[in-house]
Amino acid sequence: MADQLRHNGEYVTVEGHKMHIFRAGKKDGQKLVFLSGSGTVAPSLDFKILYRKLEDKFRIIVIEKFGYGYSDLYNARTDIDSLISYHRQALESLGEQGPFILLPHSLSGLEAIRWRQRYPDEIKAIAGLDMAVPAQYISWGQEGVDNKIAQMHKLQNLHRKGLLFWYPLNKRGLDKEDKGQQKLLWKRNGMNDCYINEAGTVYDNAKLVEEAGTIDCPLLMFVSDGKQVSANWIRFQNEFAKNNNAKLIQLNCGHYVHYYESDRISTEITKFVSSF
Repeated sequence: MADQLRHNGEYVTVEGHKMHIFRAGKKDGQKLVFLSGSGTVAPSLDFKILYRKLEDKFRIIVIEKFGYGYSDLYNARTDIDSLISYHRQALESLGEQGPFILLPHSLSGLEAIRWRQRYPDEIKAIAGLDMAVPAQYISWGQEGVDNKIAQMHKLQNLHRKGLLFWYPLNKRGLDKEDKGQQKLLWKRNGMNDCYINEAGTVYDNAKLVEEAGTIDCPLLMFVSDGKQVSANWIRFQNEFAKNNNAKLIQLNCGHYVHYYESDRISTEITKFVSSF
């Protein structure tokens, strides 16, 4: 399978292993950094339908964490500060300097918030793509997280046996070659240990981010209809938006909001960035 993979970006070395970064768009444009949600097998393809509508105005950067996309399946540390350290090392290796505008999806909302908390000069703004907020994971408790990890192990076993037939693979905006690469990456990456390890630290990560307090930067939040995520998702999103002076845009679509509403999201992001 490895000889069939055709990466579309560049490799950098982090922790002695290869991390894949995709870049496109205006070299002198404001930098939009896309961060994927848990289990997204090919982030550089997953976000394509959205970033293609933004690359004429902005610098596009998609970070593929270990276990994601074309990056190594390396069991790196998954505490929140280590994750951010890897992002920063990767960007620095490519000569990409902030300030950045982060576009996190789902779980990576924690990473975006923490990045702004620790390095405020590096993060100009955040535009969340149904991004998770700390209260969501804290509400699960460690027992709830452990139950979800047990479910992930079951799905991992099904995938290894070739019996996991459902997975959120977006084909919108992809050509034939993209779809072929996505399928290969699904076979390689689906339900790998990196995803499970991230889940194992999500409760502690969420508590740390919550305890560090609010963030003070322009913040735009696109929110799904909540049907594909956890209970009280929309309530926690609204509470976070209120506490952090965010603009919230409620969408009538599934969790991968960029699949369904890329036209509106690209328009709103352009307006958002022009406002500061």
